[in-house]
Amino acid sequence: MSQPEEIQILNKRLRLAQPANGFRTALDSVMLAAACPAQEGQTILDLGCGVGGAGFCVLLRVPGTTLTGIEIQPDHVELATQNIALNGFKNRAAFVCGDVRAYEDARADHVICNPPYLEAGRHLPSPHAAKATAHGHQDEELSVKDWIDAAHRNLKSGGSLTIIHRADALDKILQGLGKRFGAVETIPLWPRMGQPAKRVIIRAVKDRKTPSLLHAGLTLHQENGDYTPQADAVLRDMKPL
Repeated sequence: MSQPEEIQILNKRLRLAQPANGFRTALDSVMLAAACPAQEGQTILDLGCGVGGAGFCVLLRVPGTTLTGIEIQPDHVELATQNIALNGFKNRAAFVCGDVRAYEDARADHVICNPPYLEAGRHLPSPHAAKATAHGHQDEELSVKDWIDAAHRNLKSGGSLTIIHRADALDKILQGLGKRFGAVETIPLWPRMGQPAKRVIIRAVKDRKTPSLLHAGLTLHQENGDYTPQADAVLRDMKPL
């Protein structure tokens, strides 16, 4: 493993060691965490957790929560475990190296998920194996539905799934949820006012029958490129979505 680098997010409240060539903790991870409706005393499962960025953001925002992260890349699991001590989350987080398709616990109150955005065969993989795995499905058989199936299998009845993905994958996500989830909320993330959304956050509840809801969404940038006050409140001040 190459020498890791450290970044700081949430207005320097959270420190993360991450690989120089691999998944990059960024805006998507923070937005995903902000959309998780966790409450004090509840458990969060992060499928494909990378170095733990999204899950740690939830722990920081919601006292008394605990996190389990599943990640297939051993070096990422190693760094995620180091990040527990780096942020004082002892006894609140644990990480497991494994395939999300094989993991089964069924005790989580909430699942968060930031799956690879690019399916195998539809993009040119990165020359760095770790980065290619993080950003694109290297296994031809792995699909968005596999991630949703894993979430359903590991959630308590009434537990929530929060997933962030490309906007053009919305139809696949809704199809994957099927009738197993209800109370489906779609939160578009608009790059700028008047531009099509590139990312969407989907929030759903296992075994719920409540109708779906389309939110107004969040505009990320002003015309000058700065974050909007609403986006800044999430990225710096830990405001929930």
